[in-house]
Amino acid sequence: MKEIIEVPVVSDTIRRTGVPLSPCVRANGFVFVSGLPGIDLSTGKIVSGAIEAQAEASLLALKHTLEAAGSSLDKVVKVTVYAANSGHYAAINAVYARFFADSPPARTFVAVGSWPMAFDLEIECVALA
Repeated sequence: MKEIIEVPVVSDTIRRTGVPLSPCVRANGFVFVSGLPGIDLSTGKIVSGAIEAQAEASLLALKHTLEAAGSSLDKVVKVTVYAANSGHYAAINAVYARFFADSPPARTFVAVGSWPMAFDLEIECVALA
């Protein structure tokens, strides 16, 4: 059985973009969070600009989404970071390390070409419910 999780602010932001996806699905004891760009949780706008600001906003949106599903960053088992420029690796890691300071999950970093929207990274994860 799968359950689509309605996430305050995040679900509305995704709907406004017109992209056909659910930001969060809970199934069989796991929580699957779609790749999230930086979303300002107070305005619902996509964050652009410095990669550090985008990474911070993306990880805060990820945390918020996990909590809406009854999970948390402590329960994350796998993360994938997608970045439009591999040169951002160190800057993203500096922000990422603050969110996963102890017992970090498995992770993959993928450099991608670009997105059709004005952001430079997305972060997705799988967590225990």
